[in-house]
Amino acid sequence: MIITAFIMPLNAQNSQGKVQDALGTPLSDVSVFIENELISKTDAQGIFTLSQTLELPITIKLKHPNYYIRTVRYSKDNSVFELTALETSLDLEEVLISSTYQKESQVIIPTAKISSEKFEEFSPIDLTSAINETPGVYIQSGAINTNRIVIRGVGSRTLYGTNKIRAYFNGIPITNGIGETAIDAFDPEDIGNLEIVKGPKASQYGTNLGGTLLLNSKQALEGETYFKSNLTVGSYGLIKNNISVATTNDKLALNLNYDHLKSDGFRENSNYNRKALLLTSNYTFDAKNDIGLLINYTDYFAQIPSSISKTAFNEDPSQAAFTWNAAQGFEDNKQVLIGLNYTHRFTNNFSNTTSIFYSYLDHYEPRPFNILDEYTNGYGARTLFAKDFKFLNHKANLSFGAEIYSDQYNWKTIENLYDSNANNGSLEGQLLSDNIENRNTLNAFATVTLPITEKLKAQLGVNFNTTNYKFKDDFNTGENNKNADRDFDPILAPNLNVLYQFTPNTTIYVNVSRGFNYPSIEETLTPEGVINPDLGPETGFNYEIGSELFLLDRKLKFQLSAYLLDIDNLLVADRVGDDQYIGRNAGKTEHKGIELSASYTQKFSNGFLLSPYINAEITDHRFIDFVDDQTDYSDHQLTGVPKVKINGGLQLGFKNFNLNTNFIHIGDMPLNDANTLSSDAYTVFNTKLSYKNSITKDFDIEINIGVNNFTDKQYASSVLINAVGFGNSEPRYYYPGMPRNWFSGIKIAYSI
Repeated sequence: MIITAFIMPLNAQNSQGKVQDALGTPLSDVSVFIENELISKTDAQGIFTLSQTLELPITIKLKHPNYYIRTVRYSKDNSVFELTALETSLDLEEVLISSTYQKESQVIIPTAKISSEKFEEFSPIDLTSAINETPGVYIQSGAINTNRIVIRGVGSRTLYGTNKIRAYFNGIPITNGIGETAIDAFDPEDIGNLEIVKGPKASQYGTNLGGTLLLNSKQALEGETYFKSNLTVGSYGLIKNNISVATTNDKLALNLNYDHLKSDGFRENSNYNRKALLLTSNYTFDAKNDIGLLINYTDYFAQIPSSISKTAFNEDPSQAAFTWNAAQGFEDNKQVLIGLNYTHRFTNNFSNTTSIFYSYLDHYEPRPFNILDEYTNGYGARTLFAKDFKFLNHKANLSFGAEIYSDQYNWKTIENLYDSNANNGSLEGQLLSDNIENRNTLNAFATVTLPITEKLKAQLGVNFNTTNYKFKDDFNTGENNKNADRDFDPILAPNLNVLYQFTPNTTIYVNVSRGFNYPSIEETLTPEGVINPDLGPETGFNYEIGSELFLLDRKLKFQLSAYLLDIDNLLVADRVGDDQYIGRNAGKTEHKGIELSASYTQKFSNGFLLSPYINAEITDHRFIDFVDDQTDYSDHQLTGVPKVKINGGLQLGFKNFNLNTNFIHIGDMPLNDANTLSSDAYTVFNTKLSYKNSITKDFDIEINIGVNNFTDKQYASSVLINAVGFGNSEPRYYYPGMPRNWFSGIKIAYSI
């Protein structure tokens, strides 16, 4: 449901606004704020009044308990605004997928949404902490550029990086042809919101077993033009500067963001230097047509300290792995993402958005065992149709479309002669391998959303996928050549979401969905380097039930969910060498969990804000049928996943001051499939204090200071499961987390 606010002159003394819903019905009790001060409220006719003493243009904030808060820039040339209803307060008569281009999942049951305000509660280099507050989601972070996202246990067996989820930025896929995603390519200060769909529920964005991440960039409010800069300094040589220039009017929206981040790191061989540029733009030709552009460029150099053994972790967590330090290992990345989308509205209730996109990754990584030199060219297209129609005298919606993605991955390995380079780090030797992989994926999807009654809504989706790989060996010839193709059987994945709304403040929902994950080409290779034709995708069914409840005039919110995810043909990567992993379909896992979120927000008339929250999950992820090399691990706990994760915090605000404190507790987790080793549980506390003020009506300033891990807890922020020690070396399971560290920043914003 959309409400629209109209602001118009009343007389010579005052101006007047009106707030109404999409049907033209006046909406009362909408609060109007200027600089956190309540200045007006709408009456029974939806009317509010602004004083003549307010000099235009001016920024106002509109708040209603059933609608998303929105800050808008009011001027003589910009007087019409829209507010979007909270999902749980939606009149079930309303359409959930509008006839416009969307960058949201449009799943009718609750999903996790992280706003830019939540990201701002943490350090501006910290993307993972805000995401880790989501129940069911756990990011293990070995470094700024080394993250592994696990959703409800899915992805925990990925040794490095993130796969088994699908991610999009402004509607453009950022997941490559074998399902790998690197979210560290995006600056937290540029993200306007992030939606997390847990499990295979979002048919139009693929049905990966882990789920879907939908990132969207910030943009200026309508009628706003601004320049913003944020400079942050901190422990271990941290320097970060983010600069944004943006403007939006009724025709053009343009945002340009530049980011530079430098850190010496707290470990040996852990320097990091990143420069990034993000350009987003949208142009509206007329009421029926608009076009959008996305360009994101990231260039970073990151040294790699790698994981260390338990002995080294206990003695000195700041040390790097010996061989990685000797080789002065690093990765040098250059990434480009370009997307162009076009939206056409055939009628008021039928539209299409089509996008084309291109991505490029140039990656160079000297490791102790070899040097990896690779580059990837990816490209594709995506189209989505949305049609509103009548069903049982209610408004319903059908969306359908397809996405084609192809990439060519060129990689070679080179001998590393660091041990004979007079302590000068890595040195290229002989070529060891030279390969090309072509990876092609087609997703076709359709979703129908049907309001059965005024309180009951159902959503049925289906996704059809076909994937193939082509492997070309440009190094070996004759009998040793490993050229091969692999075409996987098509997969059909349906899902069903049902939502029942008892009252505007109480809903229950259920989900049943099927998902899948394909293996990478490397996982399909045998020890001899030949593609294994018997290795197939993981498949599974997700079952979920939950409820969302609002109390005390929607100041108190509860969300509770329980899920069961059964996965067959589990993909297991066995380590057979320093950089050799062999994939197998090893058995079955069962993922069970309960997730709870509770938050309360109270704003007082004197400007004081009180907002505590807590999130918790209790899980039981187990191998149901898992035999590895004649050893039976059935009924063992799934490796690399904590049974318990709890986080919470308290936000206190008074006029221009804001204090955020938060904590995260991670329970112990098995480090090997035998469950004979476990990581230690830990709790980390963070805090941030900020002061904001408007120097003039156009010039704002913020000063902040924060401390992370202020109890100086020694903990492992990431682990390497089933680590193997070669020779007489001790297995290296642990990536040490940051010790106590501080940061401080100053933000300036100038609006025109």
